[in-house]
Amino acid sequence: MKKLINDPRSVVPDMLEGLATLHPGHALLEGENVVLRSDLPPLPERRGVALISGGGAGHEPAHAGYVGAGMLSAAVTGEVFTSPGTDAVLAAIRAVAGADGVLLIVKNYTGDRLNFGLAAELARGEGIAVELVVVADDVALRDTVEAGRRRGVAGTVLVHKVAGAAAAAGLPLAEVAREAREAAAAVGTMGVALGACTVPAAGRAGFTLGEDEIELGLGIHGERGVRRTTLEPAAAIVGTILETILSDAAIAAGEQVALLVNGLGGTPPMELAIVAAEAIAQLRARGVHVARAWSGNLLTALEMPGCSLSVMRLDALRLQRLDAPTSAPAWPRGGVLAERVARTAAPHASVTAAELFRNDHGQGRAVRDAALAIAAALEAEERQLTELDSIAGDGDLGISMARGAAAVREIPPAAWSSAAAGLAAMSEALRRAIAGSSGPFYATALLRAARSLGACDPVTPGDWASAFDLGVSGVSDLGGARPGDRTMLDALRPAADALSSAIAAGRPFRVALSAMLEAGERGAEATAAMNPRLGRAAYLGDRAAGVPDAGAAAVVVWLRALERHLAG
Repeated sequence: MKKLINDPRSVVPDMLEGLATLHPGHALLEGENVVLRSDLPPLPERRGVALISGGGAGHEPAHAGYVGAGMLSAAVTGEVFTSPGTDAVLAAIRAVAGADGVLLIVKNYTGDRLNFGLAAELARGEGIAVELVVVADDVALRDTVEAGRRRGVAGTVLVHKVAGAAAAAGLPLAEVAREAREAAAAVGTMGVALGACTVPAAGRAGFTLGEDEIELGLGIHGERGVRRTTLEPAAAIVGTILETILSDAAIAAGEQVALLVNGLGGTPPMELAIVAAEAIAQLRARGVHVARAWSGNLLTALEMPGCSLSVMRLDALRLQRLDAPTSAPAWPRGGVLAERVARTAAPHASVTAAELFRNDHGQGRAVRDAALAIAAALEAEERQLTELDSIAGDGDLGISMARGAAAVREIPPAAWSSAAAGLAAMSEALRRAIAGSSGPFYATALLRAARSLGACDPVTPGDWASAFDLGVSGVSDLGGARPGDRTMLDALRPAADALSSAIAAGRPFRVALSAMLEAGERGAEATAAMNPRLGRAAYLGDRAAGVPDAGAAAVVVWLRALERHLAG
C-alpha cells in the first residue's frame, strides 16, 4: 500500500487541517473532527436553520467540502468509512444551533443513523430543536431490501443542496426538513466499480477483480456490489444503470430531472465526461428532459475506480433550490446544458497537398501498394510497439501507428495519381490521424519527399534516395534530434545514408534496399545502449537503458515491410 499520509491514526485530523487551511470559509471545532462555517455569528444573533451532515472519512470532498452559505453549517467526520461518534455530532449541533434549530442529513448506514439519532435525542433534551432526514437513494438494492433500508450514497449531495437553499431562504425547520425528505425521495443512485480501494488502516484492497470484471451496484465504503459482471463499453454500463434508476422511480418521458455523474475517486475526468455524455444522450432519447447535470468527484470511496449516476426528479421549486447560490467549495456550480453540442465546421485548404502533384509518372499505384504493405506490418506489430513504448515512453506508439495505417487505407484511389501525389496524400492522412510527435514527424518527412519527387520525370532510384534523405532531414529539423540522441533518427539516418551510398555506387535497387534495411536495424539496436537526450525517455535517464527506442523500432518495422514488398 502506498498512501501520502503521515500516520493511519492521524489521517482525519491531518486532512481536516489541510481543508480548513485551503478554505478560509471553514473553521475547525476544537477537540473534534468537525468543520464549521467560519462566518457564523455569535449565538444570540443566529437566525435560520442550521444544517449538519457527515459520515466516515474517505468520501472527500464530502462532507466538509459542502460546508458554506447555502449548504451545510457543519460537517462531522469519522475515521475512514466509519461513522463519527455521538459526542462529535452533539458537539457540532451545540456549535451551530441557533433559535431556529438544526437539521441533520444522514446517509442510511446503521452507524450513521445510530450516532446522529442519539445525538439528536440528547440535543432535544438540552432544548435544541432537531429534525433528522435519512437519505436512502441506492436503487441497486431494490431487489434486496425494502426501500427504507437502502444505503445513502451520492444523491445525498443533491439533498444537501436542496435543504441548504431552503434554509437560506428563511424557511422554518419543519419546512426545511420536509423539502429535504422530498428531495431524498426524488433521487435514485447506482454505482459501478472497476476495482477496489484500500483503507489506510487495512493496508490492502477490499476485493479483487479480474481484468474484464466490474462490480455493479456497490456502496461507498469499498464493499462489493450486488452483482459481478463483465466489463462492457461505457454506453452499455450507463444503459444498465439508467434503466434501473428510471424504472425504480417510474420516471417517464416528458419529466424533468437533474443528473449527477459522480467519480468514486480513481476515475479520470476523461472517463466521467464520456459517461456524462452517454447518460445525457440516453435520457434525452427516452424523452426525459435533463434540466441540470454535473460531473466530477463529489462523494468518493477513496481511490476506487468507478462512478455512480444519480437522477433526481425535479419540479420548479427543487430546480430553484439547485440553482440557488452557495459558497460551499465543493459544489460544482453551473449545471445548465445546451440543447445540443454546438459544432463549427473546420476550415480546409482550397487545394490539398496531393492535388499539387498531379503529373502521372506511372508510379502512383506502386507507391500505394507499398504503403498498404507497410500499413499491414505496423498493424501486426501494434502490441509489440505498445509494450516497447510503455517502458520508456507513454505507451501510445502502437495505437498511433495503427491509426496511421488505417488512415493510409482510407486514402481514395484518385489521390495516388503519382508517386509524389501519393506521398503527399499520406502526409496529409498521417497529420490528421496521429497526434503526439509521430504524426508531425512522418507528415513532415513525407511532404518533403513529395516535393522532391514532384520535380522528377521520371522518378529514378536516385530520386527516391534523395527524397528519403530530405525526408529524414525534415524529421531532424522539426524535432531537433541528431543521431545518438536515442530517437527514430538513429534508425532513419543510417538507413537513408546506406540507400544513398548504394545507389551512388551503382548497386542494383534491391541490393540498395537490403543495405538500407540492415543499416536501419543496426541503428535501432544501438539505441538500447544510448542515453536518451530527447523525448519522454530523456526524463528517465539510465532507467531507459537496455531496450531499444520504440520510435526507432517502428522505423525498422516499416523498412522491413518495404524491403520485402519491393524485393518480392
